[in-house]
Amino acid sequence: MPLDPLALDFAALRTLRLVYAHGSFSRAAETLGVTQSTISYTMTRLRDVFRDPLFVRQGASMVPTERCSEIAAQAGELIDRFEALTAQQEFDPAEAAVEIGLSCNYYERVTILPQVTRILRREAPGIKLKVISSSAQGKQQLVRSESDILIGPIKIEDTGYYKRSLLREEYACVMDPSNPLAASPLSVESFVNAPQVVVNYGGTFRSRFLVVMEAAGHVPNTVMEVPSPANLPDLLVQTDMIATVPTRISKMFGDAVATVPCPFPAQFQIDLYWTARTHVSAPHMWLRSKIAEAVREM
Repeated sequence: MPLDPLALDFAALRTLRLVYAHGSFSRAAETLGVTQSTISYTMTRLRDVFRDPLFVRQGASMVPTERCSEIAAQAGELIDRFEALTAQQEFDPAEAAVEIGLSCNYYERVTILPQVTRILRREAPGIKLKVISSSAQGKQQLVRSESDILIGPIKIEDTGYYKRSLLREEYACVMDPSNPLAASPLSVESFVNAPQVVVNYGGTFRSRFLVVMEAAGHVPNTVMEVPSPANLPDLLVQTDMIATVPTRISKMFGDAVATVPCPFPAQFQIDLYWTARTHVSAPHMWLRSKIAEAVREM
């Protein structure tokens, strides 16, 4: 006899959502802090209710059925709405004791978070920020509830996400102060031919200046790739290499490098994203406003 659909609870739907987001029983179990057999039992109940296999094996991968994709999307909306209903409405920053997950990368950690941290320590010392690297997984981290807030130069156009624009940024070229290219503005030809350290942030994300450059028919003379701008001055000193980084990052390098404008004008935007799950939560609303305040004070 099929299981009564009303016997399901939000915990079962959350399990389905996580298995769907991770594409893995074991990773969903790890996220929830339960055993894989618990996940398997829940999935059996869900298959019984929806009368669908939900996931099928294709080689080493577990692929959702079309019906599963539909259920996961609607279940996610139900969970977000329910969590919004139960969200904390009254909030005193000075007395708050709550943990909020924030997903971002190096740029946001060194430009935005320092000022956010000062605001938190001054106004809400009981708030704990759990900061994780978004790499190219920021959207999925929001879906999997691994983070509550995402900050970065990405675009999420799907429904169910909220956005607040924070700032616009452009690029500068940095190099050893003795590099001859530091003596005058870089021409396109000099820039293209110069040996470059290119920051590869991972995934499908590509720095905007590379997109603009290649659209104009040019390819950088890449001699090194690194995953972060963190130690670029150490790599560039006493070499003929250059690197292209966001302008605010170049300013943080100080006198360790020479800075000149990038010959390819390319701006990008840093946005803040969140979902319906935390949209009306008072602590999250307060923190989002303080992040915007921190950007204005930068």
